[in-house]
Amino acid sequence: MSRGRSDSGVWLRWCLVLFAVVSALGVCGPALYWRFKKSIALHGSNSKLSCPPCLCDCPPPLSLFQVAPAMVDLAVVFSHGYCSAAMQILRLANLSVSDCGSNDPDLKEEMEKQFVDLLSEELKLQESVAEAHTRHMNITLAEAKRVGSQYQREADKCIAATETCEQAREQAEAKLTRERKMTLMWEKRARQMGWEGE
Repeated sequence: MSRGRSDSGVWLRWCLVLFAVVSALGVCGPALYWRFKKSIALHGSNSKLSCPPCLCDCPPPLSLFQVAPAMVDLAVVFSHGYCSAAMQILRLANLSVSDCGSNDPDLKEEMEKQFVDLLSEELKLQESVAEAHTRHMNITLAEAKRVGSQYQREADKCIAATETCEQAREQAEAKLTRERKMTLMWEKRARQMGWEGE
């Protein structure tokens, strides 16, 4: 009987070891495969993967003041009124735009169009965000007014109920005072007639 238990224990250990090895290969195997494949490919053909160095004879980058001076002048004028779009344009003015390929007039014209389109799209996007924010604020304000008026109605009801209760308390207090006076008067008459009390 003990022999059967030791055999099952050995089998269990071997199964666990096999499971651990398979798990480790499953996790680390793909990474090792690609690393060895790259190293073999690099050692096999160095000339095929290397490329000639890139040459770019580009002039120094232009700032936004040079690319769109009228837009920047307009932004300066509007920035005194604290227009957020104008402030954005002034912030963009400090960025540089690469002027690589300025020798090609078609490309230059297309790049200027794209720049203006991007600026106009940014302005439209900011306008739509501002409209959405305004719409959200209006909805929130209307909801706050509705809830405020509801609370005001409830407060008016509470005030009216409090006033009613106060009037009823005053009336009850006046009746109680009258009853005490009457009770004292009757008690006095009863004592005069010979009643001794309790």
